[in-house]
Amino acid sequence: MSTGRALPATEHVDRRTLTGAELAQRVAADIPRGAYVNLGIGQPTGVADHLAPDAGVVLHTENGMLGMGPAATGDAVDTDLTNAGKVPVTELPGAAYFHHADSFAMMRGGHLDVCVLGAFQVSFRGDLANWHTGAEGAIPAVGGAMDLAIGARSVYVMMTLFAKDGSPKLVDRCSYPLTGVGCVDRVYTDHGVFTTGPDGVSIVETYGSTAAELQGRLGLPAV
Repeated sequence: MSTGRALPATEHVDRRTLTGAELAQRVAADIPRGAYVNLGIGQPTGVADHLAPDAGVVLHTENGMLGMGPAATGDAVDTDLTNAGKVPVTELPGAAYFHHADSFAMMRGGHLDVCVLGAFQVSFRGDLANWHTGAEGAIPAVGGAMDLAIGARSVYVMMTLFAKDGSPKLVDRCSYPLTGVGCVDRVYTDHGVFTTGPDGVSIVETYGSTAAELQGRLGLPAV
């Protein structure tokens, strides 16, 4: 029996679901001031473009940088200055560079306040599956996700709530190989924001539908 549950949520039923940029902006709004943060490869890197300059957030990259700024464009592109996903980025005043091994020591040693990761699935209890779907011919890509999942003080996930076939990606039990167990604190999706943990999932905010509608689509028990 699922421990998933639905609690009173802020419902934005008068609007559509969030775009990728809007979702990145929503995540950025929840990052504490002065936090040290790692942004995972893919969609999470967009969060860097929505952090307030005066927020004091210090971005860490797996490939060895502290003080990463927003994505680089135009003349600011330096092919030697990229994030872990090889996307050209800018550097902020005071930026520092270091060995890959030192970067992983920061990740594993509990020195990061928040990491933002993508996912294939997240369970109601906060289990994370984001490195392999088991699909034939798919290339596993664990990278530093396991280190971040157990090393960061808070783990946020950014993903679409439903797969292309309409099946939920926030599930009672993950069917894909796990990256970490009980490690995810918050899940940010195009349809809503959720908290996860030992007591199950709570709906914090919805976009384009009611909490009751999402509850039904996700298979959450009635409360």
